[in-house]
Amino acid sequence: MISKISEGVEITVETFYQSDYSNPLNSEYMFAYRITIENHNHFTIQLLRRQWYIFDSNGENREVEGEGVVGVQPILQPGEHYQYVSGCNLRSEMGRMHGFYQMRNENNQQLFSVNIPAFEMIAPSKLN
Repeated sequence: MISKISEGVEITVETFYQSDYSNPLNSEYMFAYRITIENHNHFTIQLLRRQWYIFDSNGENREVEGEGVVGVQPILQPGEHYQYVSGCNLRSEMGRMHGFYQMRNENNQQLFSVNIPAFEMIAPSKLN
């Protein structure tokens, strides 16, 4: 598990290899990640957008961006947290992701970015 605070927002990431959805013989490796977003600010925030940078150890790089996370744009009061699970497919046993969320301060409507710490996705066979 990895955790980082930026702009008063704590992002915690936990990853899981999804063996039931992976097929190593076809170079298909599926990973799930659980993200917890916690608002340590004294004001309400809303997550508007996400930007991901995905690095596959086979040399492939991808960017994914869009509105919200898993179809929602959560609003977090001071001290509240929001958690979601999503996934990433790789063509090799190892990869890394990082990125940022675009947030809005609901008090003054100013936009700001929150860093998502880099985290690794490693198939258990590579850990031996």
